[in-house]
Amino acid sequence: MSSKKIVVTGASRGIGLELVKKLAASGHQLLALSRNTASIDPILANREQVTFLETDITTGAGIKMVVGYVEENWDKVDIVIHNAGALLHKPFKETTSEDFLSIYQVNVFAVAELTRRLDPFLVGGSHVVAISSMGGIQGSMKFAGLSAYSSSKGAVITLMELLAEEYKEREVQFNALALGAVQTEMLKEAFPDYEAPISAEDMADYIGDFALKGNAVYNGKVLQVSSSTP
Repeated sequence: MSSKKIVVTGASRGIGLELVKKLAASGHQLLALSRNTASIDPILANREQVTFLETDITTGAGIKMVVGYVEENWDKVDIVIHNAGALLHKPFKETTSEDFLSIYQVNVFAVAELTRRLDPFLVGGSHVVAISSMGGIQGSMKFAGLSAYSSSKGAVITLMELLAEEYKEREVQFNALALGAVQTEMLKEAFPDYEAPISAEDMADYIGDFALKGNAVYNGKVLQVSSSTP
């Protein structure tokens, strides 16, 4: 497979970091985005085909930094993996409008705005993948305390479905992956005593392969990626 130009958000830890490792090892060019890159392994950060940008994609300045890099260094973007996510575990009656806005800024609004600003670089065959959650699937088991998180993950699924329709004549594909529980730092912070059935590394293997090949078969779809419920 020829080298792809790939943007990954939320790349400093968990699934995002494992995605960068996997895709870089396969020879692809990576633009890895995170609000904090201090913990990145210097060996990985210094690989020729990996660029880490410390940027906040919920801000206009952060998005501008990403677009500026792409304009200066790439002629197109083959794959965007919207992996960055925020999770809030809090009873609904204590969840404020500010809490909802904070979660939606990361899980929905940043996804929409980054995609919109990268529009000029999306070409036929480009694949945009949003990492959603089983909590965003209608009819799936829901968990108390995740009203902001799960509803935002449902919203991003619908966004991908709509963009697939809007971009179909340009042959740019959009899909969502609804993940079950994965053992990541974010999960540990929200649910300290819960042990997920799959590691971040194993899930990154699946997501990476899907991002590279899944758009040959899927467009405007949400795939449930879970061996259990949740």
